[in-house]
Amino acid sequence: MSCTKHRTEELRQRGFRMTSQRQIILQTLHEAGGHLSPSEIFLRVHPAMPGLTGATIYRTLDFLVKNEMINPAQTAGGHLVYEISGDDHHHLVCRLCGRELQVEHAWLRNTCKKIEEQTGFRLSINHLTFQGICPHCQVQPGGS
Repeated sequence: MSCTKHRTEELRQRGFRMTSQRQIILQTLHEAGGHLSPSEIFLRVHPAMPGLTGATIYRTLDFLVKNEMINPAQTAGGHLVYEISGDDHHHLVCRLCGRELQVEHAWLRNTCKKIEEQTGFRLSINHLTFQGICPHCQVQPGGS
């Protein structure tokens, strides 16, 4: 089953339909295989859908995040990027050089479980970004 067929079924079960805007953005993120910014998404979808505006892209991204079909992440510069949901992982981003590492969700599973037990919340965030300074920048002047 393709990415959009699976997501179409998910949306139908929730009472929504798969619009052409949702479909092309999901397909673009799926094909990218990683994170894209809203402007990168716009540049990739514009040739196939020239009438799609930046505002529509932002509204669609917001809808897809709320329906847990895509995950937002923050870059070192504080900008949001998006990727297809499904592979629970987190990010470590260096504030100085922008280097990024993925962290397996398994490393945080017990912490998330404790938070849920102590607060009664059911966590739905499966994509966190931690910012800090990477080992390389720590040894550089001004990196402490």
